[in-house]
Amino acid sequence: MVGGIGPESTVDYYRLLIAAYRELHPDGSYPAILINSVDLKTVLELVATDQRARLIEFLGNAVDALAHAGAQVGYLASNTPHLVFDEIARHSPIPLVSIVESARDRASTLGLKRVGLFGTRFTMQASFYANTFAQAGIDVVAPQPQDQDYIHEKYMGELVAGILLSETRAGLLRIAQLMRERDGIEALILGGTELPLILRGDNSLGIPFLDTAQIHVNAVIAAAVA
Repeated sequence: MVGGIGPESTVDYYRLLIAAYRELHPDGSYPAILINSVDLKTVLELVATDQRARLIEFLGNAVDALAHAGAQVGYLASNTPHLVFDEIARHSPIPLVSIVESARDRASTLGLKRVGLFGTRFTMQASFYANTFAQAGIDVVAPQPQDQDYIHEKYMGELVAGILLSETRAGLLRIAQLMRERDGIEALILGGTELPLILRGDNSLGIPFLDTAQIHVNAVIAAAVA
């Protein structure tokens, strides 16, 4: 796992990995997991300043370190770095499991055709989710610009630091409800791995939330077992 992007979701990933593995192996054993926790601040600065080549190099080196340590399958435990996933995967010495492709496959299995997307501003404004989901005939809708600002500010100012407030949860659900009514979304992608920490398990809107952290973990376990 290339983790630390951010730390709170890396902890969540670890717990989800253990739980998913033990469902397959209820004999009391645990999986061998290597975690390379990188600096979130560096990643965000490279993304914000559009230093794509340096971001590829930074994350590629993190994957190489895992491979040298003996990892057989790798993944980036975050959505935003998937801006450069294809380039990293192309040169990776080990297979990498994409969080975006895993989410697309889950949405396709559910028969979805139109989904909303929450995440950092970088994720919501980029095309990697829309392009990947389009391969399965699924439209991806981002929130309105002012709502993107709200989500990004709460994400970076609160969720990344592990601050989970009921009023923020209510604000996020309000935007999701607006998108359901206005944009006709059939589900919502929690396209930031801190979002499940505040929205996981919520079904008050009557539409599924695609928990990308949980979906990713299931795909990673399946790849590792295979």
